[in-house]
Amino acid sequence: MNGLVIKNTGSWYTVYTEDGRYIESKIKGNFRLKGIRTTNPIAVGDHVVIEENQEGTAFITQIEERKNYIIRRASNLSKQAHIIAANVDQAMLIVTVNYPITTTIFIDRFLATAEAYRIPVKLVFNKTDRYTKEEWEYMQGLIRLYTMIGYPCSTMCAIQENGLDALKAELKGKITVLSGHSGVGKSTIINRLVPNVNLRTGSISEYHKKGMHTTTFSEMVPLLEGGYLIDTPGIKGFGTIDMEEAEISHYFPEIFKTSANCRFGNCTHRHEPGCAVLKAVKEHYINESRYKSYLSILADKEESKYREEY
Repeated sequence: MNGLVIKNTGSWYTVYTEDGRYIESKIKGNFRLKGIRTTNPIAVGDHVVIEENQEGTAFITQIEERKNYIIRRASNLSKQAHIIAANVDQAMLIVTVNYPITTTIFIDRFLATAEAYRIPVKLVFNKTDRYTKEEWEYMQGLIRLYTMIGYPCSTMCAIQENGLDALKAELKGKITVLSGHSGVGKSTIINRLVPNVNLRTGSISEYHKKGMHTTTFSEMVPLLEGGYLIDTPGIKGFGTIDMEEAEISHYFPEIFKTSANCRFGNCTHRHEPGCAVLKAVKEHYINESRYKSYLSILADKEESKYREEY
């Protein structure tokens, strides 16, 4: 029987079957032996084949081919990667310039990974009611930067429901993964969009200005207007994976476009003579924060491990 994985709680997966039932399922024993080097060989959004058993549960025996997925390096160093979600139409990265702080390196790593897997991303700046004048101006600067590169941006205050209707219109009929740090308001946004879902929300540590995890597993939440929201656990750091060094610049649209004018075709944009990218950074045509993010991903490849939080 075919079904859709709508929830992952670790060893168990909730599968919504083609005949409209929800069946708790596990991976069949030999499934993990197929060389899938991830912490979760099956992800929310996967289309699977299951075999029911007499206990009323099922075994997952097959994953259908994925349209796409978004992946990050697992914080568990014994594994290679963690798939955040599969078969999505778009991603919404929830960003807060404070309460907690979302760094540009974190944003850029997420965007580069989404580019690698051809997943459109929109940046949603939340908690606009809390920002000082300086924080508001900084947010506007980020919006100008990312809009100019080609990433749509919007602002909202989920707790006051400002900007909610515009967001709802963009989600209609699509499978959307919501991502971002713990505490940026993902669960609050979903609670406002789907009033009866009642996801737990958490407070911010005032000392560290960081969120505390409230979502501990991924889940697809059906929208009243059609489509799904995939709620994911908050991410501390976003380690990149499956990127060849020569390809990393391809996932920064403005760097890739400028690199056509480099003297050497294999330019790494770090020290080579005649590098158009270095010239553009120096002349402020490419934002310095974006260039630093590019270098940080290159450093990942050189050290081949998840080094620190971003």
